[in-house]
Amino acid sequence: MEDREPPGPRAVAPAAATTIARHVEVHRLAVAGQQPAIARGVGDRVGRVWLRTSRFAAVEAMATATLTLGPDAGAFYQRGWARLSTGRPWPALEDYQQALTLYQQAGDRGNEAATLSNIGGVYHGLGDRQRALDHYHQALPILREVGNRAGEATTLNNIGSAYNRLGDRQQALDHYHQTLPIQRDVGDRAGEAATLNNIGHVYAGLGDPQRALDYYHQALPITRDVGNRAGEAATLNNIGSAYAGLGDGQRALDHYHQALPIHREVGDRAGEAATLNNIGHVYDGLGGRQRALDHYHQALPIHREVGDRAGEATTLNNIGHVYDGLEDRQRALDHYHQALPIRREVGDRAGEAVTRYNIAMIHRAGGDLDQAIQELEHVVDLDRQVDHPDLEADSAILEQLRQQRAEDSGSEPPAGP
Repeated sequence: MEDREPPGPRAVAPAAATTIARHVEVHRLAVAGQQPAIARGVGDRVGRVWLRTSRFAAVEAMATATLTLGPDAGAFYQRGWARLSTGRPWPALEDYQQALTLYQQAGDRGNEAATLSNIGGVYHGLGDRQRALDHYHQALPILREVGNRAGEATTLNNIGSAYNRLGDRQQALDHYHQTLPIQRDVGDRAGEAATLNNIGHVYAGLGDPQRALDYYHQALPITRDVGNRAGEAATLNNIGSAYAGLGDGQRALDHYHQALPIHREVGDRAGEAATLNNIGHVYDGLGGRQRALDHYHQALPIHREVGDRAGEATTLNNIGHVYDGLEDRQRALDHYHQALPIRREVGDRAGEAVTRYNIAMIHRAGGDLDQAIQELEHVVDLDRQVDHPDLEADSAILEQLRQQRAEDSGSEPPAGP
């Protein structure tokens, strides 16, 4: 799972707990006394501190109280961030759109860019990578124009994440490697951790879990140093996935079970669903198919609740895989066929290849070579598009099935694609 906090419009120094407590009381009195300027100023300062420590419910409550005194771009922005972080993308999108309009009306280019980047982040989470890229590419030149190096780095990071989910891993790495030196230059430790996480995620997708672990283990102590609990949970989840890729199921489960309560603590519903899905995947690999199904069926409604279409497709695919292992091929196909249009809708070509491969193997097992070959032709084409490490193996299986069909029919197999 990728992890990146949306960029704040401005940086502030951490405040002591006693100072925050005084500010909270001032805010309460300002709201009660109908003093919008004071409430907005104090609420903005407190909200920034709380967002960095994942106190999302408190941020939402404070921003909502501020908004009772009238529209305020900063309060909309912070409430949008809090709602997105607690798995409510559509209300977050509404808040960000309100903030964007107000920032544009005020000619506040810096905050306009930050909000455009965050709107892109919402669409990214909803699986609409192209719309996410559109917003990121609107934000990037503004951030450079106003000299917001930290925001520039965040947006480059997010562009990399969108390309990674579209299966274009080289573009993803190019953007991440532009990001990292900027974050180190400006001292954005949380951002640095997120980018290290995301580079690891690319290498995991390229089938190099050991290299992925190297980056995740650089990221984890940074998330703890800066108090980013959501980032810590995401990194623990990613470390678990890398161990799963290395075949160490018990170590994977250990890390997932560290991540899960943190996701719940900070209200990260999307992260909770991803980790439940990953736990299910390990149990499936260990032969605990009923436990796998239990975790997938916990994850699926959360994916749907938060609008995570890509996560929904992954979990549907995984449920299909369990039923396939139980030799309930019809139920497996039903779930694969639910996953496939979502994979295509969100532009997840690598994921589409996985689901089509699974469908092909069911048709092969059932003796329907024509249908299996048709699906594998799609798989090989998708593998080429995303430079997938399984291209050679999938091509070999395709040729094997063509040869088998030709032998069965007594004719020469057609030339490869």
